[in-house]
Amino acid sequence: MTDTQQNSKAPAGWRFLLAAVFDIISAFLGFGFLVASFTGGLTEHGFSLSGWAALLWYALTVAYFVCFNKFLGGTLGRWIFGARRR
Repeated sequence: MTDTQQNSKAPAGWRFLLAAVFDIISAFLGFGFLVASFTGGLTEHGFSLSGWAALLWYALTVAYFVCFNKFLGGTLGRWIFGARRR
């Protein structure tokens, strides 16, 4: 096998799994606290979103995945865990 063929090997599946878990948790917490802080949804145990605030959180989370994958070649989790497709 040549060097070019060996370098084009896809990343391991566990890297994609860890990246997905990292992205979901960070998007949930990051955007959740961000939206809750602007809408008054912070509680003593975290945050609580309902109605349009929850919809905004959902839209931000979807936009994160779509924009990062389309324009930057992968989400933050994929960059951190080296799970970007080559």
